[in-house]
Amino acid sequence: MATLPQPAPYRPERAILSLGEAFYDAVAPADFPQTILRFRNERWAPAVGLEGLNDEEWIAHFGRFRPLPDNLPEPLALRYHGHQFRVYNPDIGDGRGFLFAQLRDGAGRLLDLGTKGSGQTPYSRFGDGRLTLKGGVREVLATEMLEALGAETSKTFSLIETGEALERSDEPSPTRSAVLVRLSHGHIRIGTFQRLAFFKQTEEMAKLVGYCLHHYYGETNPSADADAAVRLLDRVADAASRLAASYVAAGFVHGVLNSDNIALTAESFDYGPWRWTPFWDGHFTAAYFDHAGLYSFGRQPEAIHWDLLQLALSLRQIVDADALTPALETFPDRFQKALRDAIFGRLAIVPREMEADMSLIGALETALAKRTVPIDRFFFDWRGGSLRGKTPAAADYEGEPFAEFRRLVGERAPAAGALDHPYWSDDAPCSMHIEEVEGIWSQIDEADDWSALEAKIQAVRRMGEAMRSSPDEAQ
Repeated sequence: MATLPQPAPYRPERAILSLGEAFYDAVAPADFPQTILRFRNERWAPAVGLEGLNDEEWIAHFGRFRPLPDNLPEPLALRYHGHQFRVYNPDIGDGRGFLFAQLRDGAGRLLDLGTKGSGQTPYSRFGDGRLTLKGGVREVLATEMLEALGAETSKTFSLIETGEALERSDEPSPTRSAVLVRLSHGHIRIGTFQRLAFFKQTEEMAKLVGYCLHHYYGETNPSADADAAVRLLDRVADAASRLAASYVAAGFVHGVLNSDNIALTAESFDYGPWRWTPFWDGHFTAAYFDHAGLYSFGRQPEAIHWDLLQLALSLRQIVDADALTPALETFPDRFQKALRDAIFGRLAIVPREMEADMSLIGALETALAKRTVPIDRFFFDWRGGSLRGKTPAAADYEGEPFAEFRRLVGERAPAAGALDHPYWSDDAPCSMHIEEVEGIWSQIDEADDWSALEAKIQAVRRMGEAMRSSPDEAQ
């Protein structure tokens, strides 16, 4: 289950500066005509000691980007390359965002406050460095829903409307603008390593390996020997397998799983054309420009595995390729275990031995692939491993496609406390499908009515509480 916020004092960090200027460029934020606070994350602000800021102070830091006390003195645009839809691009980097601050949370983790829509940088190319307000609202919804479903995701920390009229080719224009701040467990990407490999900067790569092992994976004094790179790839492979599994169990489609969008922590982040697939449809895509379905629902584990290979190819500059092979070869097995844990966690049933568990998941996938029952409805109805109460899908569950699933799930015990939360007595599950997202945005766009967004956030968080109410869920 994803990390929960733990209250902590404000603990500033400047760890990124230890890497040196080869990794970033100092930049200046845009000077926005307006700064209207639209969302502040009151759940996560206490985890980094910032709950005491009043709205004026909040806007000064996260709309005007006045430095936080004893923190980074100026914003830093991070340098990276990446494969975008499997085509290598050396002309990217933080093009409309920067690293604003670093802090420690209540669990002692190093966290970054990074931006989206904060202005142009040396990597903006022909872009304006801005974010649409609609894009910001969508990121709030994506991160809240994924967090509730137990995925490790960045948190939308702040959303401020900025008063500019933006022209976009993929939505009605002019459209409203915003600047977003996300809280995440690091902004180092696979593409960061690819850039170092591209320029054959082996000393910097070894330094970055140590940084990641220390700050993301808890090694106190990571050595600079070749084994460090092997250990890092192994750690990332394990985390990446859980990322892929969490998407599948959630029914989530990220949309753009390029290598520059995979963090070294494998924490999900950077939400553009995301969608939740209503049905278990392996071909379902989120991005209208993903014509080949490269990042479709069913191909996301493959895409993440491919990105992991790009990290291994970069690390070959400092370690023998054969030493990196095991982490790549064991990814499918790790993914299977992570998928079992994620799906059994959402069902709140107790796992047994792997072969039998995967047979149950195979029966689940076969039944849902008929696309007669929505994913959210299914997991809601079968919480605890047995069908509960009245459901509009009752006749579907009695049909032949679900026969094998019914037989196998009937052999399973529910996790303790699986149904303790009153959410499980609701008439319908909380979901996040495109029609509702568009409806929430329409109320904001047409009437400046934020009540639907606020209500949805509360509903999603309530579902998250219900999902966490079982202490014995598979981990």
